[in-house]
Amino acid sequence: MNTIKTAFTAVLALAILATPVFASGSQEAQTPEQTTENAADTPEATTVDFAEVGWLDIQATTTTTRVVLEALGYDTTSTTVSVPLAYEGMAGSDVDVFLGNWMPSMATIANQYFDAGSVEQYALNLEGAKYTLAVPTYLADQGLQDFSDIADFGEELEYQIHGIEAGNDGNLLIQQMIDEDAFGLGDFSVVDSSEAGMLAEVRARAENEQPIVFLGWEPHPMNAYLDMTYLTGGDDYFGPDFGAAEVYTNVRSGYAEEYPNLGQFFSNLQFTLTMENEIMTAINEGSDARDAAVAWLQENPAILEDWLDGVSAVDGSNGLQTVRAALDI
Repeated sequence: MNTIKTAFTAVLALAILATPVFASGSQEAQTPEQTTENAADTPEATTVDFAEVGWLDIQATTTTTRVVLEALGYDTTSTTVSVPLAYEGMAGSDVDVFLGNWMPSMATIANQYFDAGSVEQYALNLEGAKYTLAVPTYLADQGLQDFSDIADFGEELEYQIHGIEAGNDGNLLIQQMIDEDAFGLGDFSVVDSSEAGMLAEVRARAENEQPIVFLGWEPHPMNAYLDMTYLTGGDDYFGPDFGAAEVYTNVRSGYAEEYPNLGQFFSNLQFTLTMENEIMTAINEGSDARDAAVAWLQENPAILEDWLDGVSAVDGSNGLQTVRAALDI
């Protein structure tokens, strides 16, 4: 873990230097005296530090959440790291919140932190997601429809399965299948890339109907712009129903007790497949993530009633009224 923590600290330092804080108030660090003074009357002023992992869905949810928190009067930051570094960051109190705990596929990484009590699987924020291997539909039409069919197409696939960034849970599950020679995949290898890099490769191959097996998930605009088919048969690795997933908000240990107003907010915070797909599509079509988030909230203001139930602004005013005013709703 020492190597991981050193790497996270380096990434965090670079991010702080390169990435501006979404500021709605002072960016000065809060001392313990500042954060606890008058806590019984008003929420504690603090900077909320997020981890992201370079996935479009987590960018959409994190940016939207930051927009609302800033409207309440909080400052926020976000650092993009790998999944293991996100958890090490929370365990080391360098990060407060991670909105992308996809379960059960992320269990091999996350559970050790939950079991140790250094990270809390705080609240469910999305139901109905899925995460498993997929192929372009033209390849499914040729007979590659199940995990057990992949090896039959090994030569055409160059014995490769395309993943996203190294160290993420999906790549680890693919590597586990390879190591165990599950489905006859012992001769295959994982192609580490990034979400954008993997999808660019899929689209390039699709133009000429070339074979490829890749990680697919929903919510994501890929489900609209790619003619894709999710593979059956991966229940033992990705879970049943095409890797049916729930996504959780994780926080560093003790965070909700330290900042009860934020604890209430993150307890309330829930997303929908429709919401995420719409914001992601706007980003994918060229909108700035923050602009896409604000536009969606302005068009769908009712969701704020649930998110801000029992939540105050930093100055002690009504949270819902404050956010509506700040976002011109």
